[in-house]
Amino acid sequence: MSVAVPAAPTAAARVRIDDAGLHVPAEAHGPLLVELNGQYLFSCTPARDGRLEAGGLLVPWPEVLRPYLDGVGRLVVTDSAGVRYADQQVALGTGVGELAIRDASGHPLSVDKVGHLTRSFAATDAQIREEILGGTARALDDLRSVGVEAYLNYGMLLGAIRDGAMIAHDSDSDICYVSRAASPADLIRESYRIERRMRALGWRLLRMSGGDIKLLLPLSDGRQCHIDVFVAFWVGGTFYQLGNRSGDLPVSAVLPLSTIDLHGYAFPAPADPEAMLRFLYGENWRIPDPSFKYADPLPGVRRLNGWLRGFRTYMGKWSEFYQSPRVHQVPAEGSEFASWVQPFLADGDPVADLGSGTGRDAIALAAAGHPVRAYDYSRFSRRHIQREVRRAKADVEVRPLILGELRTVLANGADLARAPHHLYARQLLGCLEPAERANLWLLARMSLRWGGALLLEFSAEAPNAPLPGPAPLVHRLEVASVRAEIEASGGVIERLEVAPGVDSLAQSDPAICRLVARWPAPGTRSTAERNQPAGAEHRPAAAGGEESE
Repeated sequence: MSVAVPAAPTAAARVRIDDAGLHVPAEAHGPLLVELNGQYLFSCTPARDGRLEAGGLLVPWPEVLRPYLDGVGRLVVTDSAGVRYADQQVALGTGVGELAIRDASGHPLSVDKVGHLTRSFAATDAQIREEILGGTARALDDLRSVGVEAYLNYGMLLGAIRDGAMIAHDSDSDICYVSRAASPADLIRESYRIERRMRALGWRLLRMSGGDIKLLLPLSDGRQCHIDVFVAFWVGGTFYQLGNRSGDLPVSAVLPLSTIDLHGYAFPAPADPEAMLRFLYGENWRIPDPSFKYADPLPGVRRLNGWLRGFRTYMGKWSEFYQSPRVHQVPAEGSEFASWVQPFLADGDPVADLGSGTGRDAIALAAAGHPVRAYDYSRFSRRHIQREVRRAKADVEVRPLILGELRTVLANGADLARAPHHLYARQLLGCLEPAERANLWLLARMSLRWGGALLLEFSAEAPNAPLPGPAPLVHRLEVASVRAEIEASGGVIERLEVAPGVDSLAQSDPAICRLVARWPAPGTRSTAERNQPAGAEHRPAAAGGEESE
């Protein structure tokens, strides 16, 4: 339901706003800025972000905003010159209550350049701005002490050169450093050395790839500012810079470093800042465009992915899910699968819950008497679990695991081999890309040689079956393909059944697969092999049936 409530006649409304998005007239060509209740919300370029409809273009709401679009609020749409295309009170969804998009502390949120919800500098007061600038200066000083040539870049550099100020719609601080490593392996080793040194200097940080860390700067208003630290390097005359930039930029445009001023702070910068900004934003970099999106050369993206990145395509989307109202659609109590696995566990057996999500099953398993480790790759998931564990006073230890990064898989596999746990994963498999699934089987092979079990539930392929929730983050898998992958990695499936059940949001699912697999130690036979009659042949179960080998 969407009802426009007349506002004061400050301007003619040329953009119509409803639950579908912004209905933009054909003559509106440039970037548009959208404000909600006086705060910047998001920006778009209709010709790029919209789709044709009668009379113009429909720009859909950014997906990350949809969980919040319920209530009444004032929406203003302007172009970069300040021309107003809409200024009206709009009722979205049920039209009940205030339309507000805020974090847990009540701070207004906006959509950043990569589609995430965050606080922009427009919603930041002068004191917090000083903390961000001071923290960025400290980060650059610390990087120099580590021995790398680091400089201000991206939005901070653009604001300093073009506007002489931080860009209002920006939301983080960006630093790059030049690596002189001769190979990707050496570049990654250097990045991990930088990480260790920065931690020793007191920084809390996240690793985003083999050449990208994110420093977490605590602010006095309770939030954290992210300071991205990206590697830059040349290979065969091509300049590469994370996130995803590649192309022609000579060394002389970057080194030796120069100095620029931003709000009274002297920051190191590329030797030719304008050449860097042309490389990043194109020839029109001087024209403000909050809706700007990069168009990176595909060969460069592929090389950077292959050299420096694991597979974490959906990490940002999962982080948004755990910060959005949608997370409350997940039931609080443990799933039926947490009860189903009990016959396969001895009293007090430790369990590692992989892809623990909200921690509901980790807490249920702990209540059943099992020491539990809850693993997830989203830090927002881990925070949620920690809160629930404290509330339940449960015996659950929360740890990170990124199945798309071999380094963390090997480290956790070695740890679990020394401290044996059964592996439990409900609805994790459908969240993984093929390389991540391969690493899950590797983790199982490393950690279950003692005789432990992999206890797995996932949504199986079935005719006309809908995507499991939360869509589109979870997909269905063919049971035969999963069986083949497990067996190819040395695993043996001891029990497998497919039957109706529910997904992670407790929505009916026509095809839920549950299985128990083990990875026998070399030279031993699995329980199923020992119990199999001589000469028995493998007989696959029909869909909806049950199998024991």
